[in-house]
Amino acid sequence: MLFGTEAFELTILEKLHGAFSCGFMDWLMKAFSTIGNAGIVWILVVLIMLAVKKYRKTGFMMAAGLILGLIIGNLVLKNVVARPRPCWLDDGIRLLISNPTDYSFPSGHTLASFVSAFVLLGDSKRLGIPALIVAAFIAFSRMYLFVHFPTDIFGGILLAWLIVFGMKSFVKWYKKLAQNNEN
Repeated sequence: MLFGTEAFELTILEKLHGAFSCGFMDWLMKAFSTIGNAGIVWILVVLIMLAVKKYRKTGFMMAAGLILGLIIGNLVLKNVVARPRPCWLDDGIRLLISNPTDYSFPSGHTLASFVSAFVLLGDSKRLGIPALIVAAFIAFSRMYLFVHFPTDIFGGILLAWLIVFGMKSFVKWYKKLAQNNEN
């Protein structure tokens, strides 16, 4: 028997899935989840940006954010929090994707997606807004597919914001320090 937040969040996932479930949504959510696997879509964006001089700085920021997200979110927090996934707690759920083997909090798909989207949004609304939409669909897909709780998603978004905010603050501090050293 589940108690507390996990029982409440599992109910949210069941209602969410019940409201949207159909063949098309199953296909669409699997597709969005798949492009988020290992941050592959964002790594491809980074590689393209690094190849184009105009976007190189943004590409480096995205790469740094993705690496920080991997270390902080996937390697440290997931193992410290050790939260089971919804699909592990309710064996009656028919998974549409393979059962993940790592812990649930925070959502790595969401973290990588929102780190990338926040970096892109800081550089260009033209690039950032579509990235935010893709990131939101990837995050939603993880709940729809019963592999993350809503708080895993919110935790991934919050951590992404903190990472990007921290990186931008560090760059601003470093530029100011370098400028003061020149004078």
